[in-house]
Amino acid sequence: MTDRMTFRTLALLSALLIPACGRAPDVTLYVALDQEHSERLVKLFEERSGLKVNARFDTEANKTVGLANALFEERARPRADVFWNNELAHTVRLADSGLLAPYRSPSAQEVPDRFRDPKDRWTAFAARARVLIVNTQLVPEAAQHPKSYRDLLDPRWKGRCGVARPLTGTTLTHFAALAQALGGQEFQAFLAGLKANDVELLQSNGATMRAVAEGRLAFAFTDTDDFHVAKTKGHPVAVVFPDQGEGGLGTMLIPNSVGLIANGPKPDNARKLVDFILSTEVEALLAASKAAQIPVRSGVKGPEGLPATATLKWMDWDAGKVATSLDAFAKAMHERFGK
Repeated sequence: MTDRMTFRTLALLSALLIPACGRAPDVTLYVALDQEHSERLVKLFEERSGLKVNARFDTEANKTVGLANALFEERARPRADVFWNNELAHTVRLADSGLLAPYRSPSAQEVPDRFRDPKDRWTAFAARARVLIVNTQLVPEAAQHPKSYRDLLDPRWKGRCGVARPLTGTTLTHFAALAQALGGQEFQAFLAGLKANDVELLQSNGATMRAVAEGRLAFAFTDTDDFHVAKTKGHPVAVVFPDQGEGGLGTMLIPNSVGLIANGPKPDNARKLVDFILSTEVEALLAASKAAQIPVRSGVKGPEGLPATATLKWMDWDAGKVATSLDAFAKAMHERFGK
């Protein structure tokens, strides 16, 4: 009698606990795109597919590195199924380390080859560009706007321009790519020139945007999504896609990227999620959102006021080489620019 009572009690407790604990997730996503932009898309996928997503969002402090490091730490027993990154270098690093599995999504047929891994371990989409944001009250004539990263070193802008400290995120990636494009000696001269010209070093791209929007600086480097925030708030700002002239390096484009985790626990559902993330609908929604992501596909409408990728000269940078050197480069930048 006691055993039957115990069994019934346990069965009743189990029935009560299952609803309380909720449904187990069908797929696990690690996502570095800001939660305010990515979470609504995750919910849309859940509504469309009927699958429950366990989404782990990156934090502002970690800037993608935290999730990438977690994937390395979990490689023996992966917990994630999909990695959606807001940049490319760390994705390439994961792929080259064997942490991403090949998958060519049917949703990405129109993605240009330059935005695909040759081994199909990742696909890029929805990009930001590294641009100059200019205060049009301080510099009203477009002909007088800065045109290149080299304008940071121009004496006429001494103490009037800025860039984020190259310690994390897109600024770190940008500087790493510049180092490879310029070569060691010229890049070191560039860094020395920043100090000599009293270039203000701020804590983030958002901070550089605000410094220009509020009139504390004439211009600064930022990302297109930060420029878009300033413009939609009515600040007197213009955008310059730098280094477009003959012999110029071109503007740096930093796309989102997505890949399957090798040996992830739910590969079938993971492929469904990747297909959704790489859909033209998602790229269009990101373009129309506050994130103002620039589509890599010509058939997807881009953000208002920003040019299509096919119309500009883009900086030629090797994400694989940048990824390989990033840890050592970040350490060097922290030694030079960290507080």
